[in-house]
Amino acid sequence: MGKMMNNRVTVLGGGNTAFSIAAKLGLDGFEVLLWEHPAFARTLEPVRETLTIHLEGTAVTGAAHLAGVTTDAREAAAWSDHLVASVPSYAHRAFAEAFAPVLKTRQTLALLPGNLGSLEFAEVMRKAGAPGCILAESDTAPYVCRKTAPDRAVIWGVVPTLGIGVFPANQTSIAMEAMEPLFPGASAYSTVLAAGLSALNPIVHPPGVLLNAGRVERSRGEFYFYEEGVTPGVVKVIEGLDRERLALGAAYGIALTPVAEGFAKAGFGPRGDLWSVINGSRMLTALRAPGQLDTRWLTEDIPYGLATWTALAEKIGVEMPVARSLIALGSALLGRDFEAERRDLRALGIDNLPVESLARYLETGGKE
Repeated sequence: MGKMMNNRVTVLGGGNTAFSIAAKLGLDGFEVLLWEHPAFARTLEPVRETLTIHLEGTAVTGAAHLAGVTTDAREAAAWSDHLVASVPSYAHRAFAEAFAPVLKTRQTLALLPGNLGSLEFAEVMRKAGAPGCILAESDTAPYVCRKTAPDRAVIWGVVPTLGIGVFPANQTSIAMEAMEPLFPGASAYSTVLAAGLSALNPIVHPPGVLLNAGRVERSRGEFYFYEEGVTPGVVKVIEGLDRERLALGAAYGIALTPVAEGFAKAGFGPRGDLWSVINGSRMLTALRAPGQLDTRWLTEDIPYGLATWTALAEKIGVEMPVARSLIALGSALLGRDFEAERRDLRALGIDNLPVESLARYLETGGKE
């Protein structure tokens, strides 16, 4: 059941983007049930009684009324056949474990964005003996947004062409029928691997933060990250990293979009080279830098972005020296081992899968 037979949708998460999605869809006329993992139930408390999220910004403004909030996964799964989750990649496994026992094959669950989390979800469900549902993931978050208060959010910009990969890929048309009403203009990738390797955050965030580390620490993020921090020199490093990503995609038979074109396609700025796209962007130039170095722009985008890509590169014999340098610098900076923490091929369920069998797995979901 792909096409929306009613206006119900379940939003999973309690952070910036989840609240913004819930509010935007509520104001768009959908009946939204908001679920959060019991470990983070506190994020729901400010809206539990009022069932209202106040939304501001360029997309739509108003008080969005929710149908309900819950920490019960069974209730959340029963509410709608269409679930969207916008949480950090390191929360994907906990969310998958919560929903594996309650999802049905007819349902669609989308991770916004995914960073190949759809494959980790599928592996958790397989190991749990769950029937598995249709999984999808996007290449970026649907909005540039922030929470401004416990019950308020602002959307500075909407991605006009959200790119979505579906697992298994042979269910793409069904999943897109569910996603297009929620995110008008959404387009499909050939597979979730293509979507995961098209993620924009890991390309820009780690180089930008690491090469501005002193400034982040000194100013506590009081500067405009893209406008001031992504200088022509920083752009050169980003483009070096991007060449490695494009080569990785090509090795897996995927023609990926270069980062500058990807940013323009996502609606972040005008077409041109990367520096021009960023500096012509009303959305990106409005964003301040992280307030500290211990930020998701490193702790998520390295182990669940760059380090996962290098794991894929190892499997097929592709060199990624710039990516490896950024992983090593990030690990040293934060005193962590991002190689050890990474979402590896075992988590994705493809560690023992021959490269020649991967395309079939992505298409059908079957390993036999």
